[in-house]
Parts: sequence; C-alpha cells; structure tokens
Amino acid sequence: MPGFNFDNYQRNNFLAAKGYPIPKATSTGTTIVGCRFDGGVVIAADTRATEGDIVADKNCEKLHRISPTIWCAGAGTAADCEFVTQLMSSTLELHALSTGRKPRVVTCLTLLKQHLFKYQGHVGAYLIVAGVDPTGPRLFSIHAHGSTDVGYYLSLGSGSMAAMAVLETKWKESLTKEEAMSLCAEAIEAGIWNDLGSGSNVDMCVMEVDNPAVLYRNYRTPNERSIKEKSYKFARGTTAILKEKVRPVVDSVPFDIFEETIIKDEDKMEIDT
Repeated sequence: MPGFNFDNYQRNNFLAAKGYPIPKATSTGTTIVGCRFDGGVVIAADTRATEGDIVADKNCEKLHRISPTIWCAGAGTAADCEFVTQLMSSTLELHALSTGRKPRVVTCLTLLKQHLFKYQGHVGAYLIVAGVDPTGPRLFSIHAHGSTDVGYYLSLGSGSMAAMAVLETKWKESLTKEEAMSLCAEAIEAGIWNDLGSGSNVDMCVMEVDNPAVLYRNYRTPNERSIKEKSYKFARGTTAILKEKVRPVVDSVPFDIFEETIIKDEDKMEIDT
C-alpha cells in the first residue's frame, strides 16, 4: 500500500524496551551547492570522500555529467550517486533520440525522483540537478526519498547549513557569471572549514545558454600542503644504542648425509607399435 510505513518505528521501540541501543542514522559528509545567474547556472562541490571517520579520498569528483548541458552534484553514498547518474544519462539520451529534441532539465528531474521514490530512500543519492534547455537555466534538488525542491540557490550535504548561510547572506538578483562562481566557491569553502565530512578542494561546473558546459576541476585548492619549516631527518648515530643482540633466523639442526648411487640402464624401453 502506498504511504508512510511505521514498521521501523515500532521495531526501534521494541529494541529500546529490551535494552538494545536504538539504531542511529549514518551521517554522510559532503557539501554541494547550486546558484542561478543571468543566462546560466553554476553548481559546485567539495572533493572529500569519507568512510565513517576515515578520509577515503581527498580529491574525488562529485560533479556528474548527465548530458552536454545538464550536470548534477551528488551527496550521500558515492556508489549510489555514480550509478544513478549513469542510469539517468543513458535514459535521457534514449529519450532525446526518441523524441528528436534536446533533453530538458525537468525531464531529468522527473526520471530521477520517480526512480528514487521507488526505492523509498534505500538508494542514498541526494542530488542538485542543474542545466540549460530551451526554457532557460534550471536548478533543482532531489532527496533520496524522491522529494524535490526548486530555487535560485540550493545546498545539500552535511555542510549545507554553513553553505546556505553564505548563500542567503550574499546572494542577490541579477548575478553575473563571475559573481555566481565566486559565491558558490565561497559557500563550498564554508562547508570545508566548518564540516568535518567536507574538505580538500572546490570543483565547479558552469552551464550557460547556447554554450557547452564547462567543468572547473579543482577550481580552488584551499588545503594545499605547505613546505615544512623544519627538517625532521636525523643523521645516523643520533639515537644511542642501548643493547645489541644478533640472533640467527633459523637455528642449525644436525643431520646425517647418505650416499645414493644411480645406475643407468642403457637399454631402451620396448614400445608396442
């Protein structure tokens, strides 16, 4: 039956009554933003991929190409974001070939939200979809359960609150392309500095009307490793040797030597022909 399902709520209450800890939601670390400007749209993301409290990749790519003029930024489970966007890319290409017209952003939005709603949030893909089509620049966000939102500026991920603070403070109408790029980069940096799940560099993609999309890989690199002020290499003999003991790896074991004589028979073996 369609609608909400409260089985997990009842299960959690049952576990709590038995003294078991209640399952906790997994926090996914990412900061992604999108912003519209006059004649186009910009999306940006950080490049840190986490596995629990471990940084798995310092320079991963969270901006995914769906079509030449439609891109999306993904937060949540990396594999889900990757394969969902690949699926939508092929589906949208087939749709464009069938209809004989360029794909529209709202078509991509509809396909994505129908696919994610079907899995009721078990496919952990939180996406900001942006692009330009015959109707102009478009910007949408999609949550893992299939809910969608539309706006002039959007943010998702664990660092979305820090990014949204920058967007709400500095966004204005009739932004230029350069102002929108600077605003999105500053919003991502706010997530990098204030969210442990976000970090490393800033990736950006700019889509303009009548122009192909341009991907700016590592648009900003605020976490470049600086040169160490002091050398920590020590010369041999700096540390005193307190005790030295040489031990053979394999202990010697006595063994007997036997002589063996091999007699060669010159006669050849008879073979039936």
